[in-house]
Amino acid sequence: MSDFDVAVIGAGPAGLSAALGLVRSRRTVLLIDSNRPRNAATLRSHGFLTRDGVPPLELRKLGREEFEGYPGATFHAGLVQGVQATPDGFRLSARGIRGASDLEATVGNIVVATGLIEKLPSVPSLRAWYGTDLHSCVECDGYEKRDAALALIGESDDLAERALLISQWSSDLIVFTNGVPAVTEAEQSALARRGVRIERRPIADVVGERGRMTGVLLADGETIPREAGFVRPEWTPAIAYLDGLGVRLDDSGLIAVDALGRTSVPGIYAAGDSTAPGPEQLIIAAGHGAQVAAALNRDLLGPLL
Repeated sequence: MSDFDVAVIGAGPAGLSAALGLVRSRRTVLLIDSNRPRNAATLRSHGFLTRDGVPPLELRKLGREEFEGYPGATFHAGLVQGVQATPDGFRLSARGIRGASDLEATVGNIVVATGLIEKLPSVPSLRAWYGTDLHSCVECDGYEKRDAALALIGESDDLAERALLISQWSSDLIVFTNGVPAVTEAEQSALARRGVRIERRPIADVVGERGRMTGVLLADGETIPREAGFVRPEWTPAIAYLDGLGVRLDDSGLIAVDALGRTSVPGIYAAGDSTAPGPEQLIIAAGHGAQVAAALNRDLLGPLL
C-alpha cells in the first residue's frame, strides 16, 4: 500500500488544478511545492477568467486553500530531490523548506507540474526590470503595454514571430538582437513593412531612472529610448528529480506526453509548461492540469471488463 494515491509535484496552475481534480475524485493526494514560481516577479497575472489582474502568488494561495479543504489532501512545503521506482509505484524524497521537515513517501502515481527554468539574455540589469517593465508573455502583458515605445530583447530564432505578435499592441517597436543573427534579412524586410525596426548592435544594459525603464544602452554608448517591452528567455523543464526513471523527452527537451498527459513511464503523468513549447497562459495550464487529473483518475479504475 502506498502512502498516497498520487503525488503532484508543483503547485502552479497546472499542478493545483490536477491536485484539485484528483482530490475531488476521492484520491489521496500529496501536493509538493517550494512556492518559488518562475513568474514570482510579476505583479499581476492576466487572462485568467474571474481573476484578471490577480498577483501570481495570490492565485496560488487561493488554489492551495481550495485543495486543502478536502479530506484527501496533504500539502508539503519542499523541493523534491529524487524519485525511485518501486514494485507498486514510486518512492520520493523531498527536502523541507520554511520550517517543514524532510519527507519520504511512497505514491502510486506522479503528476509532474514543476514547469520551466528560464535563462534570460546576458544583459546585466535585465532581471531588475523583469516582471515590471519587461515581460516574457505577450498574451499575458501585451495589453498593459499598449501604445508604449517597446523593446523586444532576445537571441532566439523565433524573435521575428514574437515581434509580429507584439506589433498589434504598439506601432513603436524595436527588436534588439544583442549582436546575434536571430532575425533574417527577409524577416527584417517583412517587419519593416509593419513599422518594426531591427537593432542588431550588442546591448550593454537596460537603463532607467526613478524605478522606470527609460532605454536600452548599446555597447557603442548610444542609448535608444524605450519605455517597456518584452524579453525572450531560453526555457528548460525543471525535472532533474526524474533522472534515471526513463521518462522520454521530445526533440525540444520537454516531457513527451500523449493527448491526456501520460508519459512514457506508466504511472507518471505531466501537465503544464514542462510539456509545452514555451510557457502556457495560466488558464491554459490550469485546463491542462484538469485534463490530466481526469485521465489519471480513469486509469486508476482499470478496465471495465
